[in-house]
Amino acid sequence: MKKISLFLISFLFLISCKSEKTTESHRYNGEALGTTYNIRYFSDRDLDFEKSLDSIIEEINSSMSTYLVKSDISRINRGDTTVTVDKNFEKVFNASNKIFKESDGFFDPTVGVLVNAYGFGPAKPLKSISADSLDSLRNLVGFNKVTLTDKLTIKKEHPAIYLDFNAIAKGYAIDVIAEYLESKDVENYLIELGGELRAKGENLGNNANWVVGIDDPEQVDGERRLQARVKLLNSAMATSGNYRKYRVDSITGQKYVHTINPKTGKAEKSNVLSASVLAENCMLADGYATAFMALGIERSTQLLKELDDVEVYILYSTPAGDMDIFSTPGFKENILD
Repeated sequence: MKKISLFLISFLFLISCKSEKTTESHRYNGEALGTTYNIRYFSDRDLDFEKSLDSIIEEINSSMSTYLVKSDISRINRGDTTVTVDKNFEKVFNASNKIFKESDGFFDPTVGVLVNAYGFGPAKPLKSISADSLDSLRNLVGFNKVTLTDKLTIKKEHPAIYLDFNAIAKGYAIDVIAEYLESKDVENYLIELGGELRAKGENLGNNANWVVGIDDPEQVDGERRLQARVKLLNSAMATSGNYRKYRVDSITGQKYVHTINPKTGKAEKSNVLSASVLAENCMLADGYATAFMALGIERSTQLLKELDDVEVYILYSTPAGDMDIFSTPGFKENILD
């Protein structure tokens, strides 16, 4: 009888100790990779998160930031063939190559020379772009002209080819942060960096799903209006779009945004106003969202027939000038009424 009593006391003591172990909410926000971040996770441990986050950002910047003159990608862009890239660069390169091929070249990290020429990048833009200068720039565009060798060096068909992973690197950074949190047994988190997102588990603050928003492209300055609210269930979401920056054709009334077509080298009209992508990781979501913006609604829907595990919510402009929605069934399941 005494043994049973002692066992019960010990068992109740263990339950009591376990119940005292609380999971706390941790919030962090700041600036990184040229944008802002907001991170929330739940843990009963002190992870020294800020120090680790700084280390992650520094490592990615030193590898792929086109704004840092001493980064690996900046040295490669200047024609340095001796640079041995790190695992971060390798993963982003391979993912970019995958999306480049699947999108028939509409997602292209070598479009950087055109991005700079039109004034959207870190380099000084051209005052004017003539037909001759455009032809010269187009010779430097094409991700198929760049090779990652077995020795992890970059081989380019022309030394002046300019690599720019900004359309996919933010998503990759989120994945690295997520991997770090999961390595510390964090099962519930939401990471937002420059509007791209990745979530796992639940918001334990209210014991509910993580819920994120998609902006309404037609909102005016000074207001925040959502087009949709989305449950983010152990997945990542990236949105690409020119909010508040679309134009209206004075004759047809159709809305459009300008996006650079890697094949023509021109900043052309796209009827996709925004593309939100759900994927298993944020790197792929980020890249596909950019690709859909360049592809337009017709080519985007064709590509989606060939992709697995990618769900999209596309806001596009009809020829009549109205805004319409294309959504895959998997994305619709996560939209809240």
